[in-house]
Amino acid sequence: MTQDQNAFASLPLTWRDWIMENLARACSPLDMANSMARSGQYSMTAARAAIDEAVRIRAGAATAGDVAEAPAAASAFSAPREMPYIDVSSNRIATPDREVEVLFVLKKPQVILLGNVLSDAECDAIVAHCGTRYTRSTVTAEADGASVVHEGRTSEMAFIQRGEAEVAERIDRRLAALAHWSPECTEPFQLQKYGQTQEYRPHYDWLDPDSAGHRPHLARGGQRLATFVLYLSDVEQGGGTVFPSLGLEVFPKKGNALWFLNTDSNHQPDTQTLHGGAPVVKGIKIIANKWLRQERYG
Repeated sequence: MTQDQNAFASLPLTWRDWIMENLARACSPLDMANSMARSGQYSMTAARAAIDEAVRIRAGAATAGDVAEAPAAASAFSAPREMPYIDVSSNRIATPDREVEVLFVLKKPQVILLGNVLSDAECDAIVAHCGTRYTRSTVTAEADGASVVHEGRTSEMAFIQRGEAEVAERIDRRLAALAHWSPECTEPFQLQKYGQTQEYRPHYDWLDPDSAGHRPHLARGGQRLATFVLYLSDVEQGGGTVFPSLGLEVFPKKGNALWFLNTDSNHQPDTQTLHGGAPVVKGIKIIANKWLRQERYG
């Protein structure tokens, strides 16, 4: 038997029945694998291997009693899924209320720098709205999902919830038009303020299905497919957004926005998207993060 065949055969009967029943209902294999990983009983790799073999059995490429003779078949996870995207076929993008400039495009992994996404007045309004609401930034603990202070993230943060501020709603609609993605499938704006020496060391924005602490967050809207970083202030020195694996650094410019995909076309985490916020050397850096989810966030 191959590793895939062992993966399915070794599952308890309840899981094997669950997989076959959900395949019969035409459920997405990827959604099923995510559910198995979120249960904490199986890794994403093991779940995908078991479901792949179950799909081959159903297709007649293998039978329960003669899987060793089965010919190779395409993976159940090979078909691309719907993804947010930015149309960069032109140097300018017309949104319903603003013309945005395409400044830079990296194709793989996809990283796009956009100009003129926000006006100076909009940047100032968002910053003023949060005022003194900032608290020390936290990260999600992989063990239990708690929000904890971490030495690798020394900024301060504040949130703008959906429906809280007209300027944020307007920008939300603009970003949705740019990304061809519903605002309901996004997290609230998370502002980050960095003073001198403050930073966010390299990390991933995607949520790890194999991490117990990330599973409750995945259950609220699925994977983080893409990220917008809105630059709300100019910075005199330092404070760039760095991608260590790519040798890329993007410096803050008020009104610009950085976009990057966090997953591949199958909604699986892309390890090339490691990124961080370099220390601010002089000035204050304020950004707003917007994360796009697979499903309605709530």
